Amino acid sequence: MHLCTYLILLAAAEQTLADSYVTVSQGHADEADVHYTCADFARQATAHVEALAPVTARYTDRREPEPERLRPDGLTTTRGGPVGLLRDLQDLYQLVSLVDITWALVGQAAAGARDRELIDTVAGCHGQTTAQHAWLRSRMRAAAPQTLLVAT
Repeated sequence: MHLCTYLILLAAAEQTLADSYVTVSQGHADEADVHYTCADFARQATAHVEALAPVTARYTDRREPEPERLRPDGLTTTRGGPVGLLRDLQDLYQLVSLVDITWALVGQAAAGARDRELIDTVAGCHGQTTAQHAWLRSRMRAAAPQTLLVAT
């Protein structure tokens, strides 16, 4: 059963996302909305990791070997300037897209397994991830005209 594999992937991706949000929050502290929103999103992602732990523990006895390159890379540094911010937000968007679809896939499996605890965990966490996804998309779209058309 590869549900455990995907629960481990999801927890690792959420932790990578949390760490990346912290990096962007600190690296772009001069952008107040980015700083505070990314810090809040980091706390949400960390809470998601914690919420997954008891569910994952129930499936570890059915764990299959993981495929290679299962875990995503995160952001360890930020870029400077408006274009750097836009690129950092794009990198976060890619990470949150992975997390978002993984929550959806795990949710499908939870429904198929009739695992009420996992269904509840997905319901509580997936919505927050979807909101993160929407905020990043909106923030990038708002920044793009000024960043891409005005010389600095």
